[in-house]
Amino acid sequence: MSEMRDRIEQKLQQQLKPTYISVVDESHGHNVPQNAQTHFKVVMVSSSFDELRAVKRHQNVYSILQEELSGSVHALALHLYSVKEWSEHGNVPDSPACLGGSKSNS
Repeated sequence: MSEMRDRIEQKLQQQLKPTYISVVDESHGHNVPQNAQTHFKVVMVSSSFDELRAVKRHQNVYSILQEELSGSVHALALHLYSVKEWSEHGNVPDSPACLGGSKSNS
């Protein structure tokens, strides 16, 4: 169980009242110490996103999670949908594999 995952989910629930939310701690797939709680993926559907472009949606989430992002959270993958977009799209891409910062594909 990830305390930071729960904290992120709770803050987003309170502020954005999503109809669907999934917060996944992906830290285990990265080059970080065990139990680091530093990399997260958020999939969220909220009517508060109805008239907002992607940049504004992300800014809203960053504002809500300002404390976490200025602390231990290193990466936050955001997949934010309006209710209509979710009903039309409804799937989330897999997160890419971590290259460990100094590793490369070549």
